[in-house]
Amino acid sequence: MESRVYASIDGLKADLDGVVRVESDGIEIEDAAEVRDRLIERLVWTAVFGEHDVRDASRWLIRAIAPAMGAWPASIHDLYMAAGRREYSNITTPAINVRGMAYDVARNIYQAMAATNTKQVIFELARSEMGYTEQRPGEYASVILAAAIREGYTGPVFIQGDHYQASPKAYASDPEKEIAAVRDLAAEAIAAGYGNIDIDASTLVDLERGSLRDQQRDNYVNTAALTRAIREAEPEGITISVGGEIGEVGKENSTVQDLDAFMSGYLEEMERHSREVGHELAGISKISVQTGTSHGGVVLPDGSIKEVSVDFDTLRDLSAAAKDRYGMGGAVQHGASTLPEEAFGKFAEADAVEVHLATGFQNIIYDHPEFPDELRQRIYGYLAEHRAEERKPGDTDTQFFYNTRKRGFGPFKREFWLLPQETKDAIGEDLRKQFELIMRKLNVAGNAEIVERFVTRVDVPVAAPEALLTVPS
Repeated sequence: MESRVYASIDGLKADLDGVVRVESDGIEIEDAAEVRDRLIERLVWTAVFGEHDVRDASRWLIRAIAPAMGAWPASIHDLYMAAGRREYSNITTPAINVRGMAYDVARNIYQAMAATNTKQVIFELARSEMGYTEQRPGEYASVILAAAIREGYTGPVFIQGDHYQASPKAYASDPEKEIAAVRDLAAEAIAAGYGNIDIDASTLVDLERGSLRDQQRDNYVNTAALTRAIREAEPEGITISVGGEIGEVGKENSTVQDLDAFMSGYLEEMERHSREVGHELAGISKISVQTGTSHGGVVLPDGSIKEVSVDFDTLRDLSAAAKDRYGMGGAVQHGASTLPEEAFGKFAEADAVEVHLATGFQNIIYDHPEFPDELRQRIYGYLAEHRAEERKPGDTDTQFFYNTRKRGFGPFKREFWLLPQETKDAIGEDLRKQFELIMRKLNVAGNAEIVERFVTRVDVPVAAPEALLTVPS
């Protein structure tokens, strides 16, 4: 491990000599092949496992090298607004939550993108996932950009904060503090290079209230306030893609009436915020809805996944209403990665703008025949000891470990990163096949031109750390 991580700034600087020249306003690439073949590996390991100044310097270097080599952090907002204008249709963006073995998984995604000729893929991580995978925005963005550099990817890199969610319990106790926590996290993510933030205040919907609009009030008021905060934090020249949500995944299916109730209140709130700041504030570009899925799927006692019936007619109606009534890109589907292969084409047919995918890829990693059983058992032992309170009455061990093993990625992060290369390659091959299949089913394959047409490159200057500019005494 130690040989993969820079122990000091001086050691890092020595490796930059003749490869990357650091200047106060950016960098110059002197040897691109050396960056891809050798330097980026140590930089990403240090960005994740390094400490203090050398970790921060590595993250900055990755952030600076990526656009210099053609991969730049971007917002998908303008692409989705084009969908709202019906300038393209029946193409659904896969948004992939990269939980564990993050650098290697991200590399496999880029390889699948190259094989299918697409640039329309989102790399995302939810607020809750940040905790159990131990990946803050600065680390996550560094890993995603480093993988792009390593794979020679050129084009926009869409990094997204998924489910920046308000906790109902925390909100009930102290509303201002909880919304401030979401606001601060969004600002942290934007500073790290995220161009896309999904606000989820649907957890605050109160179905006990009389009218649909009253039920959605806490949702639309806080979504609008957080949209304003994001607009105030976004870099000049970039409109961060902001998503809203009207139905918590796993609960009651959404309706067009729910959408109208939310949007009528949201648009009024956005008009008020716009008056207060003295200029028009861009609103959300998409809306997440519930159509019958649940995050991670539902595992049966024998370990199989319960068949889920997605209401694609509802998804189609909601996506059409989001476009035609409100100019958004469309509706977003969560909790879909464990669905059967034949279902994915239906998301594009329903004209969903985006679909979120996580657990199915996690399952490929954990259940792969090449995944070391010794490590799997150590992770399960840890979960049995530290997550016993999450076992539901009547759960079999299979159900308990299926539902909790996502929580092994953080505590065992080093072990995942240190898996033998042949193990990573075997798992990666199966992941890549699944990524390619989904990209084709969702119709993003072969459509790189659409992204290039609507997404304009904007480079965001980020000052170099003082430690990289200081000449050793």
